[in-house]
Amino acid sequence: MEWSWHPVQLSLYVATIATCITFVLAIIAAYWIAGGRVKGRAILETIFFLPLVLPPTVIGFMLIIIFGNNSPVGRAIEAMAGSSILFTVPAAIIAAAIVAFPLMYQSIKTGFLSVDSNIIGAAKVDGASNWKLLFLIIVPLSYRSILAGIILGFTRSIGEFGATLMFAGNIPGRTQTIPTAIYLAIESGRTDVAWYYVLISISFSFILLLFINRARG
Repeated sequence: MEWSWHPVQLSLYVATIATCITFVLAIIAAYWIAGGRVKGRAILETIFFLPLVLPPTVIGFMLIIIFGNNSPVGRAIEAMAGSSILFTVPAAIIAAAIVAFPLMYQSIKTGFLSVDSNIIGAAKVDGASNWKLLFLIIVPLSYRSILAGIILGFTRSIGEFGATLMFAGNIPGRTQTIPTAIYLAIESGRTDVAWYYVLISISFSFILLLFINRARG
């Protein structure tokens, strides 16, 4: 196994797309849950946080069951796209988005709940719709928490390994990300190559987490 930039480039691409998808879902879910009028909130949030506690292999297995060739979803995707989603870049994006969602959701929800209820009440009195309330008042006042959630989600997406390995595979030049490249390098006895990817991963994580801490300070 030789050193290649492809796993780094693919990891950044996967993390970026996964973060964008997760951001939209987390904003909607956090606004919905933070509103406080959701039936079964405890059950929903338990489902949201499952990716944090489940073994990555379980997540990977469930993704294979849901999107596999024998499932209705998998057959529908194959009929539309002409090929299975298994062992592709979109599979890596889905896996990264799922594991990143709980971190981003929790951070954004915390920000939403910290907004002064008097401000929200005044905006409603003035006739603000739910969408205007969200994008013109709540989001701007929660920007620090939202930014932290985005960075945490992005960092988690870059580091995703187990579910990605099962669902997207570890195909050099196609679906190999930084974590799976490290795994293959160690398996191949190329510790020097593994060190390159490890240092890149640590550098990304350190810089992004430092940015969060400075923004909060």
